[in-house]
Amino acid sequence: MTAVTVDPTKTPGSTTMTKEERRVIFASSLGTVFEWYDFYLYGSLSAVIAAQFFSGVNPTAAFIFALLAFAAGFAVRPFGALVFGRLGDMIGRKYTFLVTILIMGASTFVVGILPNYAAIGMAAPVILIVLRLLQGLALGGEYGGAATYVAEHAPDHRRGAYTAWIQTTATLGLFMSLLIILGCRAVMSADDFNSWGWRIPFLVSILLLAISVWIRLKLNESPAFRRMQEEGKTSKAPLTEAFGRWKNLKVVLLALFGLVAGQAVVWYTGQFYSLFFLTQTLKVEAQTANLLIAASLLLATPFFVVFGTLSDRIGRKPIIMAGLLLACLTYFPIFKGITHYANPALEHAVASAPVTVIADPSECSFQFNPVGTSKFTTSCDVAKSALVKAGVPYENETAPAGTPAVVKIGATSIAFGSEAGADGATPAQAFTTSLTDAITAAGYPAKADPEQINIVMVTLLLFVLVLYVTMVYGPIAAILVEMFPTRIRYSSMSLPYHIGNGWFGGFLPTTAFAMVAATGDIYYGLWYPIIVAAATLVIGMLFVRETKDNDIHADY
Repeated sequence: MTAVTVDPTKTPGSTTMTKEERRVIFASSLGTVFEWYDFYLYGSLSAVIAAQFFSGVNPTAAFIFALLAFAAGFAVRPFGALVFGRLGDMIGRKYTFLVTILIMGASTFVVGILPNYAAIGMAAPVILIVLRLLQGLALGGEYGGAATYVAEHAPDHRRGAYTAWIQTTATLGLFMSLLIILGCRAVMSADDFNSWGWRIPFLVSILLLAISVWIRLKLNESPAFRRMQEEGKTSKAPLTEAFGRWKNLKVVLLALFGLVAGQAVVWYTGQFYSLFFLTQTLKVEAQTANLLIAASLLLATPFFVVFGTLSDRIGRKPIIMAGLLLACLTYFPIFKGITHYANPALEHAVASAPVTVIADPSECSFQFNPVGTSKFTTSCDVAKSALVKAGVPYENETAPAGTPAVVKIGATSIAFGSEAGADGATPAQAFTTSLTDAITAAGYPAKADPEQINIVMVTLLLFVLVLYVTMVYGPIAAILVEMFPTRIRYSSMSLPYHIGNGWFGGFLPTTAFAMVAATGDIYYGLWYPIIVAAATLVIGMLFVRETKDNDIHADY
């Protein structure tokens, strides 16, 4: 096999980047920042988009529908990994992820000019979801290309440090999206932003697209792939080699269940579910919540490179496994701490006047209705809908069959009646009004009081959550690249990465939201990331091997 070419401008054993290496990392990272910016705009604006595109259904169903549309982009990411991974292993890394950024940027721009539900009816959400699917397909091919491209340019024993810059891009993209959203909110009224200002961040993406394409056109193909291509050793059927042969398929499965699944849920808990928890559960004002998340991201992002560099010394596996373990052990106390410091009035109300829904279980539905076609009209469903909408946690107690629901708020009991209210309200409306009044009287806040938010402590706790993200995510690109041979590397690493992040991670907000709504426990949704992370920790510790000393050029 042809020997690896040594860069003549670089002293052997040097840890200083050459000009060419810096250009490769900068170009790959910057383009990927823009890709993640495009992708996460939707997540950051999900509440506004729900009102714009799903206004034909009830508010609760609209929010769940919007989350599912967000998740749709994640659902197709593995298919994007297959399509573009195959192209990347057959025709090259450079041109493949040039195509992905064009698809991503164009889809995002169209969202900015897409008429809403009021203008074109059901066509609006349908087109929006199609655009989300295109974004997901593009992103499915982006990450593997960028990580592979940088890793194949990096010197031995520095791949963790070099690829860690790629790992910062998702956080920086999210940070950039939050920054532009906050800027738009700051220069216009809330009504203007909700009406038309939300489109500006999507329209700005066309400028980012132009910059990214210009940068990527200047890149050369990776030396490892170019050498393999010159020798005629590229794979003719990379998907068959990667997933049709047990020798490689078992490594793909280990990468998914022993590394990426846990990394994904920790990532989305720290950077997305925490935002949903602040705004939807604790009722922290959206702009304040975005600023808190942005501050934690700004403080923690350098640690992607710190842990990536450390993985070159002590290994990738110990750092990733430690991050998973810490997440499993501390998620519950951290989120309870966020409640304590972000909305102490809610914590006090729960302690002084706990809420219990006493109802016939046969009347209690699992209120997960993404298309908004079902009506939840039983006394139990009416009670739980009102409590969830108010952000009030509750416990469940079984009542005899046929008994109307009763809600206990401390020493007060509110029963579902059969008669209309004095003002002509239906029994359900009269019950909801009485329930709302009782909740307010018991001290449950309608929203978090900005004066009572401990900014420093909430930011610190959010920083810890993102620090866990940097531990599990910083070294992940290097270990995935090192697990697979060059000829099928793009395909092999992309699929487990995007199944893990697209499915295990992408569906986390929707799943956790439904779990909380079903149980009334505002922390119950945390069981999802904890169980997945714990399973990944066990599998990873037992079966995943350390890779930092692997020669990624040794086997085509």
